[in-house]
Amino acid sequence: MGKVSKTLIAIIAVILILIVPIISGYNKIISLEQKVETVEANIDTELQRRNDLIPNLVNTVKGYASQESEVIGNVVEARAKLGGAKTVEDRANADAELSSALSRLLVVVERYPELKSNQNFRDLTVALEGTENRIKIARQDYNNAVSEYNTTIRRFPNSIVARIFGFDEKQYYKAAEGAKEVPKVDFTK
Repeated sequence: MGKVSKTLIAIIAVILILIVPIISGYNKIISLEQKVETVEANIDTELQRRNDLIPNLVNTVKGYASQESEVIGNVVEARAKLGGAKTVEDRANADAELSSALSRLLVVVERYPELKSNQNFRDLTVALEGTENRIKIARQDYNNAVSEYNTTIRRFPNSIVARIFGFDEKQYYKAAEGAKEVPKVDFTK
C-alpha cells in the first residue's frame, strides 16, 4: 500500500469520525422534535374535546340558572380565547383561564340541585372531568418530551449540531400567572 493510499484512508477515517456523530445527533434531535410536536398535538386534541363539550354544558346550565349570566359569559369568553391561542404560552394561559371559569361555573351549579340531578348535566360533567384528566396527562407528556428535547440539544456534541442546524429550545407548558389561586365565587349577587 502506498503512502497516498494510507493518507487517503486516514482522511476518510477522520471525515467519518466527524460526520457520523453529526448525522446521528441530527437524527436524534429530529426524532425528539417530532415527539414534542406529536405530544403538543395531543394537548390540542384534548383541548378541542373540552371546547366541544363546553357549549352543551353552558346551554344546560343556562336552562336552569339563566341569572348566572356573568359566570356563563366568562366560560364562553375564555373558550374563545383558547380557540384563538397560537403559541404554547398563549394556549397555557387561555387554558388556565378556561379551567378557572369552568371551576367557577361548577361551583355555581351547587346552588341548583335540580340541575345537578339532570342526567344530561351529569353526563356532561363526567365527560368534562375525564377530558380534564386527559389534558393533565397530555401536559405532563408534553413537558417530559420538551425536557428530553431541550436536554439533548444542550448536551455536547448535540449542542454543536443544534447550533449548526438552528434547533432552538422548546417552551414548557406552564400554568398562567394566578393559576395557583383558588377562584373566588360570590353568591351574594
